[in-house]
Amino acid sequence: MSVAGKTVLITGGGSGVGADMAWQFAEASARVIITGRRAEALDRVVSRHRAISPYAADVTDEEAVNALFKAAGPVDIVIANAGMAESAPLVKTSLDDWNRQIAVNLTGVFLTLRAGLAQMKGREWGRLITVASTAGLKGYPYVAAYTAAKHGAVGLIRATAQETARTGVTANALCPGFLDTEMTERSIANISEKTGMSAEEAKARLVENNPQRRLIAPGEVSAAALWLCAPGSESINGQAIAIDGGEI
Repeated sequence: MSVAGKTVLITGGGSGVGADMAWQFAEASARVIITGRRAEALDRVVSRHRAISPYAADVTDEEAVNALFKAAGPVDIVIANAGMAESAPLVKTSLDDWNRQIAVNLTGVFLTLRAGLAQMKGREWGRLITVASTAGLKGYPYVAAYTAAKHGAVGLIRATAQETARTGVTANALCPGFLDTEMTERSIANISEKTGMSAEEAKARLVENNPQRRLIAPGEVSAAALWLCAPGSESINGQAIAIDGGEI
């Protein structure tokens, strides 16, 4: 496999897509470091594969991110996956709500990619990837802060790609639709609580966004990340790749 022997750092690696990516890259013989704020969640992922190591850190804290990369040593692949989602109409979105989502979904990506790129300077090969969302490519109601942050993450990737274009480093965003993960389960619960819908009805509303009428499996995002690290992907740079069954 093309990632054999390479070091991969994945933020938000304790659950969902991050956990699946960690296992997939480890299975492909990479050395994997996962980070997140919940040590117990990281430990559960680490127990699945001996090639995965944990490091508890908050991606919104500049000093913590710098310490993370120092402890990790030289990394070849950086995946900024940590994220959060909250929903509310724009007029009911408080400044605290806004700042919290921008901090995790955009500032955290900035700090992660900046530190990763600094380590890759002067090297012949590197991959910067962020897990954004279809919300980085279109608008959805009641998630204005999340949508704004994900649009920002896509813009950050496109600008970074221009800076790395003449090096061996590429920068790309993966933009899945609604995923079959814990985050979507929380969104479904939130919709049910606020609207009185059953969980099945709330899930059906989300699934309707996908022309294939299903949630996206985490493994589909992991497969795309592995492809971006494989031979033949050298010209894939500055892209926001929708993984959504044809929604975009």
